[in-house]
Amino acid sequence: MVWEGLRGMGRERFDDDCELCEAAKISPWFHEDDVCWIAECEACATPMVVWRPHGIDPSEQDRLHMLERLEAVATEQFGEYWLDDNRRSIPGHWHVHARPKGKFYGF
Repeated sequence: MVWEGLRGMGRERFDDDCELCEAAKISPWFHEDDVCWIAECEACATPMVVWRPHGIDPSEQDRLHMLERLEAVATEQFGEYWLDDNRRSIPGHWHVHARPKGKFYGF
């Protein structure tokens, strides 16, 4: 069930059935703020930034904010990396993985 309401500092959408909305802290977390969180992806063990509201349409300001935070984490973790915005497993919730250069799908 998707609902809208007030959470934190702003109006957000939340889906009770979405793992990313749940934001369970079961893997290492690297960053957290009102816009996003960054944690190690359970499936691929790479840093992943997740937009807090459920959906795939962040504002340009939020998108840039999230990518800047992810880039800082990825640089620290890998040095060289590439950003993978293909939402394979959870297509309805905006998130991006940072993958080490030369690994994961040949990039």
